[in-house]
Order: sequence, then structure tokens, then C-alpha cells
Amino acid sequence: MDLNGRVVLITGGARGIGAAVALESAKRGARVALAGLEPQQLAETAARVGPGTPHFDCDVTEMASVQAAVDGTVEQFGGIDVVLANAGIGTYGTAEKGDPEAWLRTVDVNLNGAYRTIHAALPHVIERRGYIAVVCSIASFAPLAGMSSYNASKAGAEAMVRAVRQEVGFRGVDVGAIHPSWIDTALVRESEQDLPSFREAKSKLPWPIRSTTSVEKCAAAIVDGFEQRKARVFVPKAAVLTYLLRTLITSSVGERLAAAETPTMVPRMEHEIDALGRSASERTVRIDHLPAAHSRDVAEEVEA
Repeated sequence: MDLNGRVVLITGGARGIGAAVALESAKRGARVALAGLEPQQLAETAARVGPGTPHFDCDVTEMASVQAAVDGTVEQFGGIDVVLANAGIGTYGTAEKGDPEAWLRTVDVNLNGAYRTIHAALPHVIERRGYIAVVCSIASFAPLAGMSSYNASKAGAEAMVRAVRQEVGFRGVDVGAIHPSWIDTALVRESEQDLPSFREAKSKLPWPIRSTTSVEKCAAAIVDGFEQRKARVFVPKAAVLTYLLRTLITSSVGERLAAAETPTMVPRMEHEIDALGRSASERTVRIDHLPAAHSRDVAEEVEA
């Protein structure tokens, strides 16, 4: 699919992966629409993408908000060819001691938000026999302690992608799962600063799970996936090894190996989170303190 002249709608488009994908798509000739929170940052990103780039204040936990962004994109451009469901958050905490509201909010943004985006955009994408991509992360098949909400939301998103692909594939629409590993975004950097245990656990992961990729390289891989209408995109490409080994990772042997560090790592992580007094990075907390209509979404995907 040649992106020149195609319409690309991106949720979580204010910064991070979403903003980088917007810039890369525009560089290849696409007409880009952005949806997300952080109005000032969203407007600045839209200006960088190009004059007249539409941007919509959008909370993916509200169906009406997502529908308004889709309708606004169609009104301006006449249709939608590609959708990237990218808006997402990551929170800290174990199932026992983590904040229940933060756990539920993560699932609502990462999984239900992706569903709302797909549901609202599908009629237009079907009309143009286009492509839908959902950021699912390698966390969808490589879970880590202390990130159960993120792991669950991304595993659910991947399963949704596979089901929706069957539902609309015969109608000319392709649906792809995007599987980044660690991406060099502000949220990943802040998470490493917040939690030394997180930083240490990440450093002990096997290659390529522990490697960090620039946001620009991540965006280029995702937009390549748009053009090739890929069923799966791995960032970096070597992350496909994690996918191929997923049965081993989640086997009893794999879980025993992963559990070797948990007797010391999990209590340490819980202590660090308790000392922080919050269940997310400062950037997420700042966004959560926006007015109520904007309190539940973060316009950047944090990958793990």
C-alpha cells in the first residue's frame, strides 16, 4: 500500500511513538490526523507534521470522544485508510499491593481504548479496504512481575487483533499487531529512574528483550508495516525470537527461571513503589491531574 495521499489516523499522537509515526507517515506522503490528550503538545506535534494537520482532543476511554475524532478525520479528509491504535499507559504495582484503580484504568485505556478506536473507524477503513494496527508490545506474550495490568491489557489487545483480522479480512481489510520491545520514550526513561529494581530487572533480561530502540527506528518499522499491511511488526526485528520462543517463556521451565529473582525483586519493587507514593511515572501523574474529562489517557505508548 503506497501511503502517498492515504489518510492515517493515530491515537496517542501527541508525543512518543504516536508523534514519531505521524512524522514518518507524513514524510511518505500520507495525510495524517492526530488524536490524543495534552492539547498544547498535540497542537505542536500537528504543526511539525504539516500545516493544516487536524488534531482532536480524544480520551480513548470515552466512546463519544473517539467517535468525534473519527468523524472529524472523515469530515476533513473524506475517509480513513490506516488507523494506529497507539494510546496507552503503563502503571507500577503487584496484584496484591498495587492500586486497583490504576490496574483497571490501564486495561481500559490499552485494551478497551483500542477496541473503541477499531469500532469507530472500521466502517471507514472497510470502505477503503485499508489497514488497522494496534500496539500490542512484546508484553503480550512475555509477562513480567509487577506489570500484570500492562501484560493483561496487551495480551488482550493481541487476541482482539487476531479475532478482528478474521472478521474483516475477507472484506479487504488487514489488521496487524505491533510488538515493540523497549522504546526510548520519556515514560520508559522515567520508569527506570523511578524504580531501580525495574532498571536492574530489565538489564538482566536476555537479548533482544532487554535492548532499547530509538523512537525514530520504531516509527519507521511501524510505517513499513502500514505499507506492507503486515500481520505482525516486531521492533527491533530480532524481537521475533521472543515470539517464536513464547511457548518456552510461559512454560513451567520458563516460569521457574523467571521466578529465580522474584523473592528479592518483588518485595524490593513494592517498597520502591510505596516510597514513590504513586503508581506511574511523573509524566503520567501530571496528565492524570488534568481536568476530569482528560484524566484517564496518556498520549504515548510505553513499551515493555
